[in-house]
Amino acid sequence: QVQLVESGGGLVLAGGSLRLSCAASGRTFSTYAMAWFRQAPGKEREFVACIGWTSGITYYADSVKGRFTISRDKAKNTVYLQMNSLSPEDTAGYYCARGSNIVTVRALSGVDYWGQGTQVTVSS
Repeated sequence: QVQLVESGGGLVLAGGSLRLSCAASGRTFSTYAMAWFRQAPGKEREFVACIGWTSGITYYADSVKGRFTISRDKAKNTVYLQMNSLSPEDTAGYYCARGSNIVTVRALSGVDYWGQGTQVTVSS
């Protein structure tokens, strides 16, 4: 079993920044991918960014490209999401996820484990 615990959400003004963290514990595998998804009220959960744990290769949704950066600290078993130039449209619950690889983890069906989520609210 794998546990994912997010932190770092909060309220921020438009144009501001936040950094989310996701600490992983439990059973690990030699290769996997970590991802961030988000879900706004009344909307479906959507992919934001992912990173190959071993390769470090990253992939972003078009809506966050150039503003968000995903990274990982292998020693701490933690993945981060640095979010800059935030806008009210970024307001959502943000969820950490783990899957087999950076291709399949971009889809909800490719996620094996979810965190409990952390709320990000951007005010105008």
